[in-house]
Amino acid sequence: MLHPLYLFDNPMKQLWSPWRMKYIEKHEKVEGCVFCNAQAKADGFENLIACREKNAYVILNRYPYTSGHLMVIPFEHVSNLEALNPETRAEMMELTSRCTSLLREAYKTESFNVGINIGEAAGAGVLGHVHIHIVPRWAGDTNFMSTLGETRVLPEALENTYRRVRAEFEK
Repeated sequence: MLHPLYLFDNPMKQLWSPWRMKYIEKHEKVEGCVFCNAQAKADGFENLIACREKNAYVILNRYPYTSGHLMVIPFEHVSNLEALNPETRAEMMELTSRCTSLLREAYKTESFNVGINIGEAAGAGVLGHVHIHIVPRWAGDTNFMSTLGETRVLPEALENTYRRVRAEFEK
């Protein structure tokens, strides 16, 4: 007997993840900038901010590529690096370096992808508020799910990642 998915000539496979329903049910259209909204809230799991400094902060990516995916974001809402003052740019790089160090310690990270997508054509998911992505990587972490299934498998709940990263910043 054919699987029901093939009755509709649909090559897409399903991966059931019922724990994601809480995110779908709570999803609301966000007014304003998601990063500006997050920095206006008290730090905790609700806003995922793990560390605040004078000019910038570190936040977990709510839709991570892998566990430990962090972002460094200036408090100032600007769309590119050159609009930031040198002190803020320097602080963002220091925070990026600190992120790689603490992820290496907490997750035994072997490598990193660090990048900045400035503008829609570059793939920026949040337009108008420049930010740096820090994505931890391990040998062999690109598996068939991402490559063939267009699905990411995260080995740790976001709540646990937040607690681990926050604890590292508090050391």
